Amino acid sequence: MAKESIKARDRKKAACVAKYAAKRAALKEAGDLIGLDKLPRNASPVRLHNRCQLTGRPRGYMRKFGINRVTFREMASKGLIPGVTKASW
Repeated sequence: MAKESIKARDRKKAACVAKYAAKRAALKEAGDLIGLDKLPRNASPVRLHNRCQLTGRPRGYMRKFGINRVTFREMASKGLIPGVTKASW
């Protein structure tokens, strides 16, 4: 499980991206590179990293479910994810 400080930092970056999204889009549309440079670094969506909603694990992230592969397997085995069953043939 990821440290709480890492998860908090990621939430803070996501809030900054959301805050400056409209302004950033307008500056990009106008082609104002100097204005874009004056925005905070964390306003760029490239700096975000997908993390598991439950554990904060950064690797093995499954975009469709918002969790990592390890958590997904545990939850699917317990029947906590609707419509997902273990394959058998």
